Amino acid sequence: MKSKTGAEEKKNLRQGYTTGACATAAAKAALITLITGEPQTEATIYLPVGKFATFQMEQCEVSDEAVVAGTIKDAGDDPDATHQALILAEVSWHEDNTIVIDGGVGVGRVTKAGLPIPVGEAAINPVPRKMLREMAHEVLMLHECNRGVKIVISVPAGEEIAKKTLNGRLGIIGGISILGTRGIVIPFSSAAYKASIVQALSVAKASGCEHVVITTGGRSEKYGIKEYPELPEEAFIEMGDFVGFTLKECKRQGMKRVSLVGMMGKFSKVAQGVMMVHSKSAPINFAFLAEVAERAGAAIELIQQVKEANTASQVGELMAEHGVTAFFEELCRSCNEHAWQEMKGGLVVSTSLYTLKGELLGKAVQHDSEH
Repeated sequence: MKSKTGAEEKKNLRQGYTTGACATAAAKAALITLITGEPQTEATIYLPVGKFATFQMEQCEVSDEAVVAGTIKDAGDDPDATHQALILAEVSWHEDNTIVIDGGVGVGRVTKAGLPIPVGEAAINPVPRKMLREMAHEVLMLHECNRGVKIVISVPAGEEIAKKTLNGRLGIIGGISILGTRGIVIPFSSAAYKASIVQALSVAKASGCEHVVITTGGRSEKYGIKEYPELPEEAFIEMGDFVGFTLKECKRQGMKRVSLVGMMGKFSKVAQGVMMVHSKSAPINFAFLAEVAERAGAAIELIQQVKEANTASQVGELMAEHGVTAFFEELCRSCNEHAWQEMKGGLVVSTSLYTLKGELLGKAVQHDSEH
């Protein structure tokens, strides 16, 4: 039996819907109910991606002054923190002929500059706001209803869900964000991760950060925070596998210093000039690591062991065990060189290399004047 490739597996993953799409559908059901007096069990909306989608309502409750409708978010096969969350929309008449959009319980408030929503506003992003506004206008026109409405989006479990996200660091307090530019969730989307990197760097810039620490994950970020305790939390950016993208974005947003903090596996790839370090797209090159070991003065027998190693961590252990500390400095210098080239200069670059247990193996700093 032929095994599936990573691309085929990804293609077969089930897509889901964004919180913005769910909020719009719930608001539509509530608004139609408010106008007609007939509770809606579903709502069909037009998504920014260019197709219609129908959402089933979990509830649609009518009171004297408002209607509250809600739908359960289905994120498909994406490991989304908001999967299965109840998204509610309360719709009521507004005194003038305007459409007012706000957030209620479980929807965060923006407290820091640098986000696409002004400070003090509910964390409902521009595209979901546009979707809500256009939907409300269309429904009111269709029912020949010349009145204003107020739409309040809530997520009862939002405050708890937000603890699993970076919202707190971004200055979004009290709940989740209502997001989505296409209306659909593509499982393990690179575009979504890159957008989060851009947003995090924008908040860092707006907070006055000129020195950022970019890490490959949560563990390396902890080591970075310990190494640079003087920096504010906004300065720490998880770049995942997107090293090249993050470096270029740091340059684009005007940072003056970038510090890379990580471990042997992914940084041994950066040292070769590989800027997308996912395991499937860039395997460990043990011949390259053997060359670095040779430059660092390792014995012939040790260099042979590097060539025959199974993991980059094993190579690091071999070098540390035999006291070849120059190996780690050489690797860090190589990371700096390739990072500097990726950004086309203009910044101070440093690389810190750690073990899985958080022990510093090596560090190198490269100034722009060195070129």
